[in-house]
Amino acid sequence: MGNHEVTRLLVNYKTLEEFKNFREFGAAELSMKDDLEANIIENDSESPFYGIYFGKKLVARMSLYKIEAKFDRYFEPPQDYLELWKLEVLEPYRKKGYGKALVDFAKSFNLPIKTNARQGSGGFWNYMGFEPVTYQPARDRGESPYVWYPAGVQEQQENTSPVNVESNEEL
Repeated sequence: MGNHEVTRLLVNYKTLEEFKNFREFGAAELSMKDDLEANIIENDSESPFYGIYFGKKLVARMSLYKIEAKFDRYFEPPQDYLELWKLEVLEPYRKKGYGKALVDFAKSFNLPIKTNARQGSGGFWNYMGFEPVTYQPARDRGESPYVWYPAGVQEQQENTSPVNVESNEEL
């Protein structure tokens, strides 16, 4: 099935040009471009993006951010975890194992992983061993978080301090 080697993407104009092929192109990439132009980041510095090339073409990518334990509202025991965003495989390259290779790479850090399932992608995340978390309106705000638990990690229970739920109703 070819080489599914995951590489950390460099911030440079070539990479940013490639990013335009992805549907999830947005603020993160545009700010990288601005930073490049303003010389805040050097060309070829490492980005939070990882990808897989087919020949010279970037065909799949994701971004990974490490979130510190003190901000962990998903996992028990609370710990550093990874947020996986913008997982995307270009149309002609789908169903060839690229998405799985990226997710397996993320799992290799052996930290819990949280992602937001885009509409219709729940099946993929289930297949990858992720589970939906119990929806907590205050925390999840319309996202649909899916998480992957390494051994010994479980879902953090909502801390049930009394909250006035009615306050969200329209008057």
